[in-house]
Amino acid sequence: MKKSSDLLRQTVVLVSAILAIVGSFIGSGAAGGTPIQSASGGALAADATPIAPDGPAFGIWSIIYLGLIAYAVWQFLPAQKTDDRQRALGYPIAASLVLNAAWILSIQFDLLVLSVPVIVLLLVVLIRAFRLTLLSRPRNLVETIVADGTVGLYLGWVAIATAANVTAVLVASGFGGFGLSADLWAVLVIAVAGLVGVLLGVYGHGRLAPAASLCWGLAWLAVARLTGNLLSTPAAIAAIIAVAAILIVTVAVRVRTSRSARSATSRPIAA
Repeated sequence: MKKSSDLLRQTVVLVSAILAIVGSFIGSGAAGGTPIQSASGGALAADATPIAPDGPAFGIWSIIYLGLIAYAVWQFLPAQKTDDRQRALGYPIAASLVLNAAWILSIQFDLLVLSVPVIVLLLVVLIRAFRLTLLSRPRNLVETIVADGTVGLYLGWVAIATAANVTAVLVASGFGGFGLSADLWAVLVIAVAGLVGVLLGVYGHGRLAPAASLCWGLAWLAVARLTGNLLSTPAAIAAIIAVAAILIVTVAVRVRTSRSARSATSRPIAA
């Protein structure tokens, strides 16, 4: 019974990965769909809100999808079939892949409001997956990269994407900001994103992957506010400060964790 449930888990992850890749082709416009930044009336375009990253930021999806495909194939190998760590991670990762596809479809069908609960649920699922990676150490470098590294990158990017998505929906719905300026709202939201990055660095014992993708998004946000059509120096400065804070805290915690790990075990530190 256990063997059949393991095979089912592996199959679900692999099928979910294929579904997510198909969704990504639709979202890119390559399969006849509308590119995400042009869908839903351009609500998620780089100049739609002060929280939107510049276009090149979305190139990180190529790395994330590559990692997810690698994980889906790797976890299907016999060595991972009965591994307790993959038994725990499999279904949360599969759920994230399905939710990712659902989010793309919600944008493609101009269901912008629906995209918010979908991406929030995706964020919750990825937090769960990230927590599971913290409960035990990867067995080797391959697992460090395809499992821990992929989940970390995925989580960090979705964290900043959630902030951008919620802001886009509020702007599209005509939210007035309670009398506060757009610049101030942008600084407040970026400050929250920066705090999330700092907390992930501490909670994740210095995991580099979440910090890398979150900082990537914030850095391109700063570029968009300094050089794009929607300029905002306060938002750009806030994003730069957030990047610095996340990197400093994460690296500091990483160094401390590495020193402790070297004295306790020779197994690899997760990404």
